[in-house]
Amino acid sequence: MKVGITYDLKGDLSGRPDLPDDFQEEFDSPATVEAIAQVLRGLGHRVEKLGDGRELLERLLADPPDFVFNFAEGQGIGRCREARVPAVLEMLGIPYTGSDPLTLAATLDKDCAKRLVESAGVTVPRGVIIDPAEADSVLSTQYSVLSTLAFPVIVKPAWEGSSKGIRNKCLVDDPSDLADVVGSMLQDYSQPVLVEEYIQGDELTVGVLGNAPPRVLGIMRVVPTRPSDRFVYSLEVKRDWERQVSYECPARLSAADTKAVESAALRAYRVLGCRDVSRLDFRLRDGVPYFLEVNPLPGLNPDYSDLVILARGIGWSYEQLIGTIVQEALDRHARAGITVTTAKT
Repeated sequence: MKVGITYDLKGDLSGRPDLPDDFQEEFDSPATVEAIAQVLRGLGHRVEKLGDGRELLERLLADPPDFVFNFAEGQGIGRCREARVPAVLEMLGIPYTGSDPLTLAATLDKDCAKRLVESAGVTVPRGVIIDPAEADSVLSTQYSVLSTLAFPVIVKPAWEGSSKGIRNKCLVDDPSDLADVVGSMLQDYSQPVLVEEYIQGDELTVGVLGNAPPRVLGIMRVVPTRPSDRFVYSLEVKRDWERQVSYECPARLSAADTKAVESAALRAYRVLGCRDVSRLDFRLRDGVPYFLEVNPLPGLNPDYSDLVILARGIGWSYEQLIGTIVQEALDRHARAGITVTTAKT
């Protein structure tokens, strides 16, 4: 069948010193797109690289594919940007991999995702959202909602993924330092800021695949090269991962902890409406998994994306991972009575 790939590529921002250096952190390289295309071709399909934006719309209208492998992150800073491509595909009746527009919008908003996950009985860190319009009053009020939080806290942009905005400086010990960190983040990212309690414990990421029912692919523990009780899986760490961390997969956890993390991941996956594939991040403290966030469009770089490293750790090839995502989506559409052309061309 003819399979389209939707994506966003990193561009040249050398002339935009006004933008933070992680502005395009979520976006992919041509090498990642081609790696996925090669797997799809290996499965016997004809591949068209569709991109995103106006070019995508023109291509879909001129010659629609039978099926789309979607990992487009969306342009701009709006919290619904990841939902745009699936919304267009649904409007045109084109089946695709991954979660639907509602899930992609709800999960990009970290506070919204946490509220939904907490409603399913999964523990989340206590946190407070600071809206740009209210930041001055919240930060200057001695007995504001921030006083309910235990320090240290982590400061994050509310509507970002791929660790955008999460730097080493985002771990704040003293309430007197909070205003500067929040103010800088509001200026750089032009969106609400999430301030949440720092959970000391194991940094875990969980891969989940499938739909009927979903299943845990594996649990990976991110271990700092230099042991620290204040480890933050920050952007600086991710960009220097070969020196700063090791990835333990399968994670060496007790049977009880493994069961608790897997249960929390599946509950979160279901309540958020994730489909086909997602990667969920937790901190494990005293046997309790704390949900941090979920990425229903996980990175798929064949060398260094967390989900790919996790899959490799349990013995899966890149081809097996991509092929399984495609098959899960095709099976899901078939159960819904949607016929997808499966003839290989």
